[in-house]
Amino acid sequence: MDKTALKDLQSNDRLKLKALYNQFRAEFLNFGKRYNLDQDSLSDVYQEAFLALRKRALHGKLDDVQSSFKTYLFGIGKFKIYDVLKKKQLEEPYETKLHAVNEEIQMIEIDKEPQLSEKQTLLRKYFKELGEKCRQVLTMFYYRGLNIKEIAEQAGYGNDNVVKAQKSRCLKTLRQLCNR
Repeated sequence: MDKTALKDLQSNDRLKLKALYNQFRAEFLNFGKRYNLDQDSLSDVYQEAFLALRKRALHGKLDDVQSSFKTYLFGIGKFKIYDVLKKKQLEEPYETKLHAVNEEIQMIEIDKEPQLSEKQTLLRKYFKELGEKCRQVLTMFYYRGLNIKEIAEQAGYGNDNVVKAQKSRCLKTLRQLCNR
């Protein structure tokens, strides 16, 4: 790397840093247009690339670099552009991707009531026959995904062991009802 550019990067002289910053800015912004990014995004990328380059210079990581200042700066900038493009692609709304499909999408009819197996039907029937406390504990644990401690707090049980015992009794009762 050019020793003068490296020295300027490491200095705290605002005028030298500004001159170095502006030296390839317009060229980089022109280079970046091929990636279909707006001017503001490209300006941000250039600034980030310049700051990353300066940070490396300040830490002595550019002493053995053989490429030119411009090549190294553009290399950093190009990878930062790729990062912006990846992020932009991840943020693209799902609806816009639907329009890119050339095939017709078949509409799937959804039954209002899903078809349940015999065991599921029995489970639903006997669950309704359980007491209020049993339905509450099992719903909180299996449907809402709360742990024993959270159930104890929300349902007003004395401690975790009471909830464990209640859940165990409820499951046992439900199994017995289903296996009649």
